[in-house]
Parts: sequence; structure tokens; C-alpha cells
Amino acid sequence: MALTKVYDAATVFKHLGGILNVYKPAGMKVNHVRNAILSNICKGLNEMEQREPRKLKEERPLLGTGTAADTVLHNIADQTDLSDHVLSTGPRYLPRDLKCSTVSNLGDHTSGVLLFGINKGTGQSSSIRRNRPVRVYHITGRLGSATESHLPDSRVTMRSNHRHVSADRISGLAASMQASHQRKMFELCGVDLQTQEAYELACRGLLRPADDSQPVVYGIKLIQFERPHFTLEVHAINETQEYLAALVHDMALELRTVAHCSQLRCVRHAHFDVRDSLLRHAWHLPGIIKNLRQQRDILRAHPQLLRQQRVELQATQ
Repeated sequence: MALTKVYDAATVFKHLGGILNVYKPAGMKVNHVRNAILSNICKGLNEMEQREPRKLKEERPLLGTGTAADTVLHNIADQTDLSDHVLSTGPRYLPRDLKCSTVSNLGDHTSGVLLFGINKGTGQSSSIRRNRPVRVYHITGRLGSATESHLPDSRVTMRSNHRHVSADRISGLAASMQASHQRKMFELCGVDLQTQEAYELACRGLLRPADDSQPVVYGIKLIQFERPHFTLEVHAINETQEYLAALVHDMALELRTVAHCSQLRCVRHAHFDVRDSLLRHAWHLPGIIKNLRQQRDILRAHPQLLRQQRVELQATQ
């Protein structure tokens, strides 16, 4: 099916909706990203062809030029309503005219995949949020120094030797922590990991917490080690920036050293990949519309993102 180029702002606004996949830069707040996206959408719409000002339904006296050739007062049957002119009302489209909701939040120091629901997509964003799909992070830690908040912008509180730390030791610890988290999920369900009931529960699907207050880690593995930096790939639900930074700190303590998180990047949210994220230089109306169309295809290919049978964990007492 051939695409038709549209120049009318009202037509574009009518079809503007869906899930938007944006690449959030590190050091930028989510609200700032949201405001930039909405402002650029409105700027693009206001630069397109606008509707004509309304016409007055009844004759009204209008002041003339006051010259001898023109009467001071005269009537025009089909005169323009000047109160509806762009010079009187301002831009036709403002950020408050758009509905926008965030599927999930990212911390200020975290970069990567950030999903928004635009207009009709706000309902889809709520469905994805309720399903709580897994997010994948690449977390880079720096060995040898610990900070107050476990993040790079806070005060250094401790330094330690890290020559004894190797890639094999980090990989072994990551595998042990992954097994511990998986065992904890079944314990919260009140099921023994070595029973048939646990097997049947695992076959039903991915175990998820009963609420969004309990972080659950599904996978941890080392993907890069270049002393003093190491990078972990973490699969988690209900995680926060602070939780992931503390995870790096706790791993370093198990390795008899200290470390802090130097970089966090969300590389995938469910089936929404960082390779499809809209970079900052493309936060304009044509790029946003193209990205909405790409994410719509992902939702069609994976309808379980909106209608998913979840296996929930029991809430902690």
C-alpha cells in the first residue's frame, strides 16, 4: 500500500497516536524528555497547513478606513471572525492538547529505551504497564571506589584494591545471585523448587510480583570485563535506578572490594529494542510519526503485550 504525503495539520493530528519509543539520554529527566517531545510535535503541526478562520454567521458592522472613499461603518455578509485568527488565538496546537503517559520511569542517570503513550496510545501504555514486562539493562560498574549513593555523581566514601577480582569470579557470583533470585520467586509462591508443582507453575509463564513495589531479577551475566570496568546484563521487573546501583555495590562487597555504578542503559523493554529508539536529533514530527508506525507493527506482532495471562507471586506479608 502506497503512502500518501499529508500536508494538513488536522489530518495528521487525528491519526497521531500509539506507543513511542524514545532514547533517553543520561542526565536528562523524564519530564524534560516528555516536554521536548510534545513541544516538537506541536511545532511541526503548527508549521503545516492550518484550517481557515471561522466565518461569522450574521452580518456585523465593521469599521472602515475612514477616508472619503470608504464609509466609516459598513456590513460584510461573509466576513472572517477575527477572534478565531491565528494572530489572535495564538498557535492552533499546544502541548496541553496532546495526551501523553509514560509506560515506565527511568532514573536521571539511566539512558536507553523510554516508552510513551501518545493520545490513543495512553490506553496501550496502561496495559503494558499492568503486564509488567521484563526490562534488560547493561550496567557498567567501576571497581576500586565506592560512592555515597553508588552513582558516579556523588562523593567517594571508600577506596579498595581490586587486583584479585577476575572475570571468572564475577561470572560465578552473577550465576549464584541469579539462582538465588529464582529460588526466592518460588518461595514467595509457597512452592518448593524441587516439586512437580513448581515445574507446572514455571510452565504457565514468567513469574511476576503481585505488585510493583518488589524488584525481581530474572537474569544476571557478565558481558564485558576491562579492569577496572565491568558490564553486567540484568533482566529485571520493578527495578529502580537505586536498586540496580546497589546491586553493583553488593556484588563488589561479595568480591571483597568496592565498586560503584558508572553507567546504566536500558537496552530493551519487552520487545521494544534500543535499536528502534528515536534519537534526540530525530525528535521532530516526521521522525515521531515514523517511530509510532514502527512500534504499531511490534504490537501487532506481539499482541500478548496488551493481553497477557500473568502468573503472579504472592504479596509479601
